[in-house]
Amino acid sequence: MKLLMRTDVEGVGKKGDIVEVADGFARNYLVPKGFAIAATKGVAAQAASMRKSRDLRDASDRSSAEEIAKVLVPAVIAVSARAGADGKLFGSVTVTEILDAVREQTRVELDRKHVHLDEPIKTVGTHSVPARLHADVQFQITIEVSPA
Repeated sequence: MKLLMRTDVEGVGKKGDIVEVADGFARNYLVPKGFAIAATKGVAAQAASMRKSRDLRDASDRSSAEEIAKVLVPAVIAVSARAGADGKLFGSVTVTEILDAVREQTRVELDRKHVHLDEPIKTVGTHSVPARLHADVQFQITIEVSPA
């Protein structure tokens, strides 16, 4: 069944795309939830306007993500934590503490889902934390952990 996507659905399509999906998936999930509508001949113009607005919003999001990256890439974010004599932290530095330090030191507000930390930082020193603000904008945030 051909459908016009009204919202982004991961693994299916983005807003404004005309996609081909199984009939049951369309009838039981996409259409009732309002994620898609049946693609008829008159829907092509509507699909084009949806794609155009999506592209404009995507370009705006990308440019704002690049501006944030220009601020954060050269910055070294200082975080202090209680540590033992051997350089191990008594606790750990988590994403929340990193985001708070970024907000205080650079006045840049980041969302938790944009910063990926495999495991909490547990040692003193310099660490790189990956951030992904947009599909095309990925960079490393440099974190300097010092003993308190």
